[in-house]
Amino acid sequence: MMPKIKAAKQLLPTCLISLLLGAGLTFSYAPFGAWYLAPLLLAGFFWLLNNKGRSHAFVSGWSFGLGWFGAGISWVHVSIADFGGLPLAGSIGLMLLLCAYLALYPALASSLLVRFIRPAYWPLAIGFIWLFCEWLRSWMLTGFPWLSVGYSQLHGPLGGYLPMVGETGVSVLLVTLACSLGLLLPKRHFKSAVVITAVLLISGYLLGKQQWTKATGQSIKLAMVQGNIQQSLRWVPEQDLPTMNLYRHLTDTHWDADLIIWPEAAIPKLEPLALRYLQELDETAAGHQTALVTGIVNYNFETRDAFNNLIVLGSQDGQAEGHYRYPHANRYAKHHLLPIGEFIPFEDWLRGIAPLFDLPMSSFSRGDFQQPNLQANGLHLAPAICFEIAFPNQIRANLHQHTDYILTVSNDAWFGHSHGPHQHLEIAQVRAREFGIPVLRATNNGITAVIGSQGQLLDELPQFQQGVLVSDVPRYSGQTPYGKFGDLWAWLLATLGLLLALWLPRRHSAKQAIAPSVN
Repeated sequence: MMPKIKAAKQLLPTCLISLLLGAGLTFSYAPFGAWYLAPLLLAGFFWLLNNKGRSHAFVSGWSFGLGWFGAGISWVHVSIADFGGLPLAGSIGLMLLLCAYLALYPALASSLLVRFIRPAYWPLAIGFIWLFCEWLRSWMLTGFPWLSVGYSQLHGPLGGYLPMVGETGVSVLLVTLACSLGLLLPKRHFKSAVVITAVLLISGYLLGKQQWTKATGQSIKLAMVQGNIQQSLRWVPEQDLPTMNLYRHLTDTHWDADLIIWPEAAIPKLEPLALRYLQELDETAAGHQTALVTGIVNYNFETRDAFNNLIVLGSQDGQAEGHYRYPHANRYAKHHLLPIGEFIPFEDWLRGIAPLFDLPMSSFSRGDFQQPNLQANGLHLAPAICFEIAFPNQIRANLHQHTDYILTVSNDAWFGHSHGPHQHLEIAQVRAREFGIPVLRATNNGITAVIGSQGQLLDELPQFQQGVLVSDVPRYSGQTPYGKFGDLWAWLLATLGLLLALWLPRRHSAKQAIAPSVN
């Protein structure tokens, strides 16, 4: 018993430091944006893992992950506490349960690194191991790839690699750099550390100056409406008409725009029950030779299937002719549904346990992974609803040669004044830089924004205000390397590093075995 108590006491400081290092990563993401903290904190973790945590790699990695996600997605607690109907202890407990689950992935990465790779070769292997574990996180239980470390580098030199290898590849480069620093600096190998850092940061900076796509010289006049409807009122039946009238009123002075966008589920009435309203909007938009894209819930009363949809009203091809007829094909159905919020895992068991598992609009059907672009007033839009923007492979699968813009709509009222909406915006900015085309982001309560092809904010509306964002948005042509090849180069680079990490020690051992026989 005494040895176990002694081991636990020795492990506790390591776990505590790992927890703090992971929590510190929050400051490298939006709204804080201290990108330089990510490589330093990760380097500190790899040093700690090598010197203090190798015998308990899983626990050390889990502690790091618990801090990383516990601080980084603490905003989940806001939606559970405010709208889930659970007491404070219950909401915090559910948030910690989610964070404990997500922490299993860095724990797995730590275990695999320590178990199969010699410490001297960690920097070569960590890219593949990290990439593999993050890939698991992106699809297990439908996937939750939030706070992948590459997002922290949007405004740093490594961000220049985003159009080349995407956020996935930047994550590989970042953990490789951090692991190198964590092993080299304590051994006073300063020259090697400086060379590796300089090569990656300078090359990233120079790549960031490269324009992979080109402006065509054309632009559109865009109007995005931010209704700022309180979440507690969104699905109250008595509020349907006031909400619909508000969006119509905010739009009435902007029919001269080439494209008008309303956010996710802006129309709170089920589509089959809102046909008259939709047909009037369709006729008005077509009469002004414009198009209006809005979020709405489509419900089939025969099959009882519900879809979180985006639909296009008004002009489809630039002609003054409406085309809306329910259920027309110019629509998009959300594919990646949010667990609890849009579908209930193990629904038969969980329904009725707590209000959280019986929220309005929490039982949607899934749309296809790949769907046609929305056609609006001669424009082709690649849509993503809410946290779908965090899945780059889905965005890439829906980008075509004729796609003009990425369109993402959301309702971040669930997360109040937390840093969640800022992280959400940062993810959309990374998508713009990866693919080299603007992202149009319309939200219910902010942050509504136009994002340029380099990931920069061109225009935005403040949070928690009603308003209309009017902006001239340039059109682009061309394709980034990441748009063409996706994660291929990230996997190839990471796999090459892993093979070297496995081969070099054997080669070194073989040379040592040959040397005595020669002597």
